[in-house]
Amino acid sequence: MDTATKHSPTLKESAPVPVELAIGGMTCASCVARVEKAIAKVPGVVSAEVNLATEKASVSYLPDIANAELIGLAVEQAGYDAKEITDGETGDQEHAAREAETAAIRHNVVFAAALTVPLFLVAMLKFTPGFEGLMMSLMPERGWMWVELVLATPVQFYAGRGFYKHGWTEIRHLNPGMNSLVMLGASAAYFYSLLALLVPAIFPEGTATTYFEAAGVIITLILLGRYLEAVAKGRTSEAIKKLMQLQAKTACVLRGGQEVEIPIEDVVSGDLVLVRPGERLPVDGVVTEGSSYVDESMITGEPVPVEKSEGAEVVGGTVNKTGAFTLKATRVGADTVLSQIIRMVEEAQGSKPPIQKMADKIASVFVPVVMVGAAATFGIWWTFGPEPVLSFAFVASVSVLLIACPCAMGLATPTAIMVGTGKGAELGVLIRKGTALELLAKVDTVILDKTGTLTKGQPELTDFIAIDHDEETTLGLVAAAEAKSEHPIAEAIVRSARERGLDVPAVTEFQAEPGYGIDAMVDGKCVQVGADRYMEKLGIDLEDIKEKAERLANDAKTPLFAAVDGKLACLIAVSDPLKEGSHEAIGALKALGLEAAMLTGDNRHTAEAIAGHAGISRVMAEVLPDQKAREVKRLQGQGKMVAFVGDGINDAPALAQADVGIAIGTGTDIAIEAGDVILMSGDLRGIVNAVALAKRTLKTIRYNFFWAYAYNVALIPVAAGALYPLWGVLLNPMLAAAAMSFSSVFVVTNSLRLRGFKAPLASEMTS
Repeated sequence: MDTATKHSPTLKESAPVPVELAIGGMTCASCVARVEKAIAKVPGVVSAEVNLATEKASVSYLPDIANAELIGLAVEQAGYDAKEITDGETGDQEHAAREAETAAIRHNVVFAAALTVPLFLVAMLKFTPGFEGLMMSLMPERGWMWVELVLATPVQFYAGRGFYKHGWTEIRHLNPGMNSLVMLGASAAYFYSLLALLVPAIFPEGTATTYFEAAGVIITLILLGRYLEAVAKGRTSEAIKKLMQLQAKTACVLRGGQEVEIPIEDVVSGDLVLVRPGERLPVDGVVTEGSSYVDESMITGEPVPVEKSEGAEVVGGTVNKTGAFTLKATRVGADTVLSQIIRMVEEAQGSKPPIQKMADKIASVFVPVVMVGAAATFGIWWTFGPEPVLSFAFVASVSVLLIACPCAMGLATPTAIMVGTGKGAELGVLIRKGTALELLAKVDTVILDKTGTLTKGQPELTDFIAIDHDEETTLGLVAAAEAKSEHPIAEAIVRSARERGLDVPAVTEFQAEPGYGIDAMVDGKCVQVGADRYMEKLGIDLEDIKEKAERLANDAKTPLFAAVDGKLACLIAVSDPLKEGSHEAIGALKALGLEAAMLTGDNRHTAEAIAGHAGISRVMAEVLPDQKAREVKRLQGQGKMVAFVGDGINDAPALAQADVGIAIGTGTDIAIEAGDVILMSGDLRGIVNAVALAKRTLKTIRYNFFWAYAYNVALIPVAAGALYPLWGVLLNPMLAAAAMSFSSVFVVTNSLRLRGFKAPLASEMTS
């Protein structure tokens, strides 16, 4: 849950800073709630979010008031381990720590099983017809009870020591969790048996029986469940491991005229790095010498290697195929595109959508309610149960304690988010937050920007009609004015003039009118270029040429006008063709039940023609840049759940306003900070894949929750003995422990099924 402190930044205080902590000892959703509560109580903490699957806490705090040490101390006082994760720590180190933890659990499982198997056999065989006589001939029953004690004690206090360590801490802080339930259940079975062995006279007749085998089996089964859970959780982070493997370990750099092989961490911006055939590029940079073909599929999804020569940008993690070249490092360490991708996937996996926050709130009160329920169960059996009443009351209350652990609730969402976001990264869909994944699954309207999103973003000049002016002279003047603009349409006009070999005069003054056009002084002439609304604003009559402009617009061309010294000089038409796959993507979005709309600054005729080619019926045309967010807000006001798709820079306000902002970006131009979801390829079929993945992930989360809650709702009454009056069925504590462990393993395994998600549309990213 996001928890805000009472402290808020003042003018004298510095801005909040983030810190990430590795949290040890968490086992269930109530642990998550307890750690978040402990962190939130630290003065200066602005927000805290704890993830059970990644075992991390993401905290934002005011450095003038708090620090990482204080936060870590608060976590430790709550009964958990805390360690700050620094930038220097690698994924390999984190993986090694997880492996060590899994190995420790495995050791405890093997140790416990080695003693529990003979313990269980002794307990069962001494009451099994055919073996009972043999057992009693070797040793009287009380002798076998002592054997059970010897076998059960190491399991209880060595293999199960973690339950006692964390369980006592939970109870001491009046915030019981899974460890408390297991500790109480196993201890009840063990100490009940110990008293029955040492002082049987204190028990009512027929109830001085031992449950040493139940105590041993409970701990062994829950440890086995934790081990299987740890193995499965390790597999949920395989996407991160794959991304980590794309990073080179060393780089060959030129230092003092010599080639030196150095660790990747030692490369600094400005270094000249030598890249040989077959090597993975260590950092982002610009080619300074040589040429080659580079496989950039891990960034763009394009399977065909791209030619790179002097001046070309290259990305770390991509693979050099044939030639050798030298690059100048521009981004190193955490600034590389690959590092940013890894960081985004990690942030998404560690984030918490609203559905999980609700689950954490439920879990925080669930365990105390269960403990009260177990006590009530004991009381009801003690008051109304048949003889031997103590045995029935004991078995039922211990079963309630064991079966109700909320582990599955705590794992239901984060494991699915981890696998879903990892699968998205494989498909070239980077999901920055778990919240975005949940919201994307609920979107009903997708608004797409036109230029560079639906279209290729590389317009071409198709028509140039001079009006009472020399064509070449006029084109030269217009190209000169547009040379100062960075708009793709301006580039098309300038490119066309240069291809014709025209002289492009110098510009002495230049001013852009956002959403309208440009105003420039060229060779002493005032040149104004823009859409029809700009000409109307300038008071220039377009009546004589209006029909031609409409005809061009109906052909999906963008008509522009130029005026020289206040008189209409020419009609210009520029065409920007649809991207490959755009029409297919729109059709697939409609098939998913989503409405597709196009938003553009183009005039309505052109916009509707392009939208028609793409299969879009809803068009918002002639929208100025600062009005895009307003259009998104207007649709939201109609009850629509809106995703906005844009280039991530010019469309930033609309991306921020939308329920989900989807930024289109390729390679080094990716707008990392602009969207909630980022498509590494410009292929719009990636939107369909992203929506389908989000829907599948949310479905998995809901299924996980259904299992976790339905399991508890259904089995707690069974454990309490609800079926006994009807059919004489009373759940054994050992079966309760097994069922509880199975529920957690089931939830994680169900989440892992997302790894088999197949993209509904083959795009560049999946080809």
